[in-house]
Amino acid sequence: MSKARASLTRTSLVHLALISYAVISIFPVFLTLINSMKDRNAIFRNPMQIPTPKTFDLVGYYTVLGQGDFATYFQNSFIVTVVSIALVLLFGAMAAFALSEYRFRGNTLMGLYLAIGIMIPIRLGTVAILQGMVATGLVNTLTALVLVYTAQGIPLAVFILSEFMRTVSDDLKNAGRIDGLSEYSIFFRLVLPLVRPAMATVAVFTMIPIWNDLWFPLILAPSEATKTVTLGSQIFIGQFVTNWNAVLAALSLAILPVLILYFIFSRQLIRGITSGAVK
Repeated sequence: MSKARASLTRTSLVHLALISYAVISIFPVFLTLINSMKDRNAIFRNPMQIPTPKTFDLVGYYTVLGQGDFATYFQNSFIVTVVSIALVLLFGAMAAFALSEYRFRGNTLMGLYLAIGIMIPIRLGTVAILQGMVATGLVNTLTALVLVYTAQGIPLAVFILSEFMRTVSDDLKNAGRIDGLSEYSIFFRLVLPLVRPAMATVAVFTMIPIWNDLWFPLILAPSEATKTVTLGSQIFIGQFVTNWNAVLAALSLAILPVLILYFIFSRQLIRGITSGAVK
């Protein structure tokens, strides 16, 4: 009975921590949304107040939709984010499977080498990355962003997925080999379905930095045809005057796809985070 109570207590604490984190994380989003629907004076005088009939104003959204090509910006962000996540999950899962399944000389060193990307920010290599993109003719292309974000996300994917893949039953994989399945079939048909919570966790943690990034779109793809939504919203920020209604409206529109994807992966995400935390 005491063990059951302790397990229930741990489960409750984990859920409480996740709810508290969600509330703290959502509050800035809520603040951005309500201020995007108010006039300029109300934004500065009462930023915490919900829009009233007197302060309600959608001028920021009209400005965003009327200036710039935000449909293209959203399309670019969506393409870069989805393709980058797909490549991170594919190559990260394959590398994690190889490290966790096969024992070879240098296995540990290879794992440490891949984990270096977590400790060393990729932005430190911006100059070399830019030179490489210029040499290959990939500047002002979405391919350049996809390559950078894939390289940025693989270390974390390998680190997380390798731990989960070590928990997959060896008997299940050996049974597949006895039945004549190839290593690729074992990987795609047996292992990946069992680590879906971990895959969802990696997808969410990879998606948010990519969608919100300003640095690499500004350096590698600043042209009008390749701007992302985060970079496109900077047109409303000037040296002397900033159109805060338009900035908040653009940020609010940029938040919606992330929230939608988060709710899609939320169940698998929570399973991935709490897996192993409770018995």
